[in-house]
Amino acid sequence: MEWGDAPGWAALVFSAGALWVSLRAQKDGKRAADVAEATLARQIAVEEEAARPRVDLVLEHEAKDAYRLRNDGAAPARNIVFKDEELPYVFGLKGSEEVSLEQEEAVAFLMAGSIPPQLFARWDGQDEWVPVRVPPKR
Repeated sequence: MEWGDAPGWAALVFSAGALWVSLRAQKDGKRAADVAEATLARQIAVEEEAARPRVDLVLEHEAKDAYRLRNDGAAPARNIVFKDEELPYVFGLKGSEEVSLEQEEAVAFLMAGSIPPQLFARWDGQDEWVPVRVPPKR
C-alpha cells in the first residue's frame, strides 16, 4: 500500500461513518416525530374531552325532609337513577323514581330516615356511578 492511497482510504472510512450517523439520525428523527404526533393527538383528545359539556348534580336541603336535586352542569342529565342500596328508607322523587334534568333545572323530592353522606347516581351516557354529596339538614 502506498501512502498516496491512505487519504483515500481514510476518506472512505469517514464517509462510511458519516453515512451510519446520518441513518441513525434519520431513524431517531422519525421516532421523535412519531412521539410528537402521538402526544399532539392525546393532547387534542384531552382538550376535546375537557371542553365537552358535563352534568353536575347537586343536592340542596330545603326544609325538614324536603330536598332539591339540581343540574348545575352544561349538559342535560337524562333518566337519572339512584343506586338502591344507598337510598334512605323514605326516598321519593316527584312523579317517579326516574327523572331528567336540563341545565340549571331542579326537581324536589323527599328523603327521610337514615340519610347517607352521599348518594350514587347515573344517567344516560354515564355508565359509572357518580357520588352526589348530601348536605346536612339546616
